[in-house]
Amino acid sequence: MPLLFVIPEGNLLYVTPTESLALAAASLSATAAATLAYAALSPGSELFGPTLIAGNDPNEIALTYDDGPNPAATPQLLEMLARYNARATFFIIGEHARRYPDLVRALHHAGHLLGNHTMKHPWLAWQPGHVIREELAGCSKLIEDLTGEPVRFMRPPHGARRPAVMRIAKLLGMQTVQWNIMGFDWRPIGAEAILEHIDKGLRRAGRRRRGGNILLHDGHQTVLEANRAGTISSTAALLERYEGTSTRFVTVDAWG
Repeated sequence: MPLLFVIPEGNLLYVTPTESLALAAASLSATAAATLAYAALSPGSELFGPTLIAGNDPNEIALTYDDGPNPAATPQLLEMLARYNARATFFIIGEHARRYPDLVRALHHAGHLLGNHTMKHPWLAWQPGHVIREELAGCSKLIEDLTGEPVRFMRPPHGARRPAVMRIAKLLGMQTVQWNIMGFDWRPIGAEAILEHIDKGLRRAGRRRRGGNILLHDGHQTVLEANRAGTISSTAALLERYEGTSTRFVTVDAWG
């Protein structure tokens, strides 16, 4: 016999048992798709495997910068971090490392942690296995040839991953790293708005008794010498704010 559903407008909708099964299947498919999207794109998801996000000390902050190196921003960040005796984590695009090898060496010599951000910044979650391996292995080799140190951490572009991404990274000796705070500095919003986003994230992390892993950008995946003035200014404000306090700036290897 037909099944009865009440739809939000208060009308009655009659469907047959066959139609109800189809509706249920469609609902399950939508739920599965939403779950997969969350697992692939949410920075806090570990449904596809263990992911390094942040430590358990709210007094620890990791400044992490993606998409560099960038001669229009990275040297200024280097100078500023040195002024405050702070270390940061830089997730480097291989093609940029090839173009600006001296900046990679300068980051390494200054004691910053260098991570893998693929050769060309693709959405790894949608790539076949051989492309994932080429992107990650090629970037690691470039960094390792320039620094003489193994690359132990990888951040997938856009945070997009699937089990194959994490499995291949592990086979290459790298741990997958995400974040729990975004500065949204890839948008032209200015330093004040970037800091507002960061502060909101820091408060949220503090309530959860977690450290802050802040996602920022010293470069851009396609634009060479991208303008990152807002990132530089917001970094300066954070370093100045916490100087002489109990808050410590760490690199992500402190948590992994």
